[in-house]
Amino acid sequence: MAILGIDIGGSGIKGAPVDTNTGTLLAERIRVETPQPATPEAVADGVVEIARHFKWEGSIGCGYPGVVKHGRTLSAANVDAGWVNLDAEHLLTQKTGCRVTLINDADAAGLAEMRFGAGMNNPNPVMMLTIGTGIGAALFVNGHLVPNLELGHLIIRGKDAEDRASDRIRLEKELNWRQWAKRFNEYLAYLDLLFSPDLYILGGGVSKRFDKYKEFLQANAEIVPAKMLNEAGIIGAAMNAVEHETH
Repeated sequence: MAILGIDIGGSGIKGAPVDTNTGTLLAERIRVETPQPATPEAVADGVVEIARHFKWEGSIGCGYPGVVKHGRTLSAANVDAGWVNLDAEHLLTQKTGCRVTLINDADAAGLAEMRFGAGMNNPNPVMMLTIGTGIGAALFVNGHLVPNLELGHLIIRGKDAEDRASDRIRLEKELNWRQWAKRFNEYLAYLDLLFSPDLYILGGGVSKRFDKYKEFLQANAEIVPAKMLNEAGIIGAAMNAVEHETH
């Protein structure tokens, strides 16, 4: 089944049509800059631009960097505060003229990795972490998602974890990989304490550079890069839209 998957991030909005039976992209993905400020109307225009690029008329699955419940966006860490308590599914459906289904972006990436990627057929507790402008987290127990954890906002040394160990912070502070990994290991230790997963899957912007820092990582679980790298969010958002169509 072909669904347009779109991943809204703090710095870019990415999208491509997805074959949800195989988890593959049906065309080369495109990326538009996330508008600043990232107001709902401005971001919706970016989503429309991607839909028009593919001349899309079918269903759209969209990943959003915050809490999503019943189509409403309840938090807005790396986008404009106008998203808080917004019926975002309705706005995006209205703007695109297509049926849009929303899901937390890390949850979307996790769905893709559990179905087609590094977490496939793993019944143990698995934590998917997406590392980019912020840090997203998705927990799976026996293959089932625990939605909207937003663990990038755990407090470490008086700051949100993502304000210490995201890829954005690595770049802003010009940290080398060893320095960044030291910060990220603190975060992993906190997750170990709270959730004791058996596997961490690292996605987002840093996933394709895993070889640069893997030797510096430490946790009480196996750590692997996402097999779908930075495309997991697009694929999982499309998969979620199919789930909603069949229920």
